Amino acid sequence: MDRRTANSLAIEDFKKNSNTAFGILYQNYFVYVKKYILNNKGNTQDAEDIFQDSLLILYEKLHRDNFEAYTCLGNYIVGISKNLWLKRLKNRNFYIEFPDNYFIENQAEINSAIENEKYYWEKLTGYIKAISSHCQNLIQDIFLKNKSIEEIQDKYKYSSKHNAQNQKYKCVEQIRKIKNENF
Repeated sequence: MDRRTANSLAIEDFKKNSNTAFGILYQNYFVYVKKYILNNKGNTQDAEDIFQDSLLILYEKLHRDNFEAYTCLGNYIVGISKNLWLKRLKNRNFYIEFPDNYFIENQAEINSAIENEKYYWEKLTGYIKAISSHCQNLIQDIFLKNKSIEEIQDKYKYSSKHNAQNQKYKCVEQIRKIKNENF
């Protein structure tokens, strides 16, 4: 099944208020939102709040007749989440409630955040495709599948955690080198 078909099925499930769709979105994308918020002066409760607000905005967007997904739903969710979190940081001293028309009033800014997120993931995917296949697998296991260093050590038969961490570092350096060559 190609990405567009998978996206269409997920969108249809999400439009139907499917608990399964909400669960899958949470399981697949909350970790990215949480990591971003924790790295940017937030806590787990903030991440949960922002993620829920993002799902509500996405839900509203999906119920518009002219909505078309040009990227995976995860890019939309992460883009919306980053935008919401940055707004909350700007107003940190105040509690912000988002009115029902928040999406309409901030559509251009949200769309811009989504496009930036889409561009970032496309570039990162290109860098990952350019590294060795071993490193591609290792990077996927560590960063996309969230496997622990112990699981990596076991899967790839490294003699120690240090060796596994060293290999992770070498793979990340391959990506950095390719990125720097493209500038």
